[in-house]
Amino acid sequence: MKLHTLKPAKGSTKNRKRIGRGQGSGRGGTSTRGHKGAQSRSGYSRKQGFEGGQQPLQRRVPKFGFRNPTRVAYQAVNLDAIQELVEKLDITKVDVEALRSNGLAGKKDLIKILNRGELKQGIEITAHAFSASAIASIEKAGGTAIKL
Repeated sequence: MKLHTLKPAKGSTKNRKRIGRGQGSGRGGTSTRGHKGAQSRSGYSRKQGFEGGQQPLQRRVPKFGFRNPTRVAYQAVNLDAIQELVEKLDITKVDVEALRSNGLAGKKDLIKILNRGELKQGIEITAHAFSASAIASIEKAGGTAIKL
């Protein structure tokens, strides 16, 4: 095999359709656009979602729901995850930075501590919010819950 003998496989390439090059080509005149109508005009572009005059999908389907612009979203962290973290790192204080650096919350997340699982020792936990049952569990274990 030599470089100058290489060519594409048979049937893998096609010639492009040359339109508007005279009547003899068979594609002159209307240049495959048919007669009259918006689609035959130059500069025509169909609107996104246009369905040929049929009512488009985004107008057929009803609107629903509501997104509250003032909603405050918290990243939930459970007590069992905190207990795991305490055992792994052997620490007595858990703050927002510790939770973020260990992948339990994102950089800009507000953190809420929830009550799933249990604590085995007293820990000082600092977070943006706590559930009432989580505060009770933390204090029962001999720890403190500090709200930011």
